[in-house]
Amino acid sequence: MSGSCCAPDAGRKASRESLLITEGSRRHPLVDLPGGEFRMGTDDAGANPGDGEGPVRAVNVGAFSIAPTPVTNKEFAAFIESTGHTTAAEEFGWSFVFHAFVDNPHAHQRVVAAQWWLAVEGATWDRPRGPQSDLEDLDDHPVVHVSWDDAKAYAAWAGGRLPTETEWEYAARGGLDQARYPWGNDLTPGGSHHCNIWQGSFPGHDTAADGWAGTSPVRTYPPNGFGLYDVAGNVWEWCKNRWSTGSTISDGEQRVLRGGSYLCHDSYCNRYRVAARTSNSPDSSSGNTGFRIVSDPTG
Repeated sequence: MSGSCCAPDAGRKASRESLLITEGSRRHPLVDLPGGEFRMGTDDAGANPGDGEGPVRAVNVGAFSIAPTPVTNKEFAAFIESTGHTTAAEEFGWSFVFHAFVDNPHAHQRVVAAQWWLAVEGATWDRPRGPQSDLEDLDDHPVVHVSWDDAKAYAAWAGGRLPTETEWEYAARGGLDQARYPWGNDLTPGGSHHCNIWQGSFPGHDTAADGWAGTSPVRTYPPNGFGLYDVAGNVWEWCKNRWSTGSTISDGEQRVLRGGSYLCHDSYCNRYRVAARTSNSPDSSSGNTGFRIVSDPTG
């Protein structure tokens, strides 16, 4: 996967039957959006080459409803309790954890191209830093170590689905036209932090100037113009779409991720911009990847 602060592709495939049945009721408060035409993508000079962020194009999107936050640990726990779902990380026995969150990083295999990512045995959604960790004080943080397959299963259980990439960007822009971030063009307007990203020297030292190293509670920063939180930083969010860059069509394995994470830094991926995008395989998971759900109009 492109971008060194993003989660590497585990390259693993699961073969399992979904345990979920759509129950047809909203389990989340959702924000209703009217849809319409907006300008998607960017021609920004800061865009990542090869990511297919541009060109800017007028796109129509239908009405839909979207969760104001990523799915939290508390919400995901209810899903697990209700269904007994086994996540990809649990099935494979490991997931990727950022090196700074591991007590003994030398005990784990590192990713060659991004050695700050460790393959930690026993890292799961409820053991996010490895088998000795837990979710104490993390109920309102976004769930992580969930694959695209896991996210899709949760969305079905909740009576919704994953957003298309077009829906995600329309919602993330919050009614602004071609702004660099969901709140405007200044990363820290008036010196105020509006998202959870990396500050300092990546990957060695995070000053946590925004108040958090690692995930933050989902309503920590101001919402965008549509009332959505964390559409920049905190955790990457799975989208429904297969990955393509316009000129390159996906083989069907890779899925789109949007929004950036707490590991994004302008010296590396700079993918907390609203038009930024990346991808991963549908059975991959990591400590900086989550999701939010959407629903189609009713009645």
